[in-house]
Amino acid sequence: MSDLTKQMIYDIYVRLLHLNEQKANTSLQQFFKEAAEEDMIEVPKNMTSIHVINCIGQHEPINNAGIARKMNLSKANVTKISTKLIKEEFINSYQLTDNKKEVYFKLTRKGRRIFDLHEKLHKKKELAFYQFLDSFSQDEQNTVLKFLEQLTSALESEHTDGTPGKPVK
Repeated sequence: MSDLTKQMIYDIYVRLLHLNEQKANTSLQQFFKEAAEEDMIEVPKNMTSIHVINCIGQHEPINNAGIARKMNLSKANVTKISTKLIKEEFINSYQLTDNKKEVYFKLTRKGRRIFDLHEKLHKKKELAFYQFLDSFSQDEQNTVLKFLEQLTSALESEHTDGTPGKPVK
């Protein structure tokens, strides 16, 4: 591969990262708009809280450690978010009768509405993405898949000094 091609790939990758940041803000605004259209007055103010609600909705019953693991967040961060979501009545906490030590979470009716709306919007995005992928051949899709798997693996194993880890093949 030529250095020019590598430079072009890197430049497009950086552009993609910037577009993704901008899109995240647009997605939150879109969520607020859709929520308003469905007469939802109270909505979490950030996407992480919405994603915690989604994680709970998909995995009920789930505890703090389970959410932290599935979302790659610290337990302290999950505690902070879940405390706020309980106060805002999007989720409830409870203990199982046979285990009084662990605290589990479940959605309230209000939380379920947020979960359902998030699922609906996510499904729309997923279908649009599949339609986009349909413009590529199966071989091209396999190459894209391999590239994304190795890029993700390299980013996940990135050293704390910012140098990339060796991709897993």
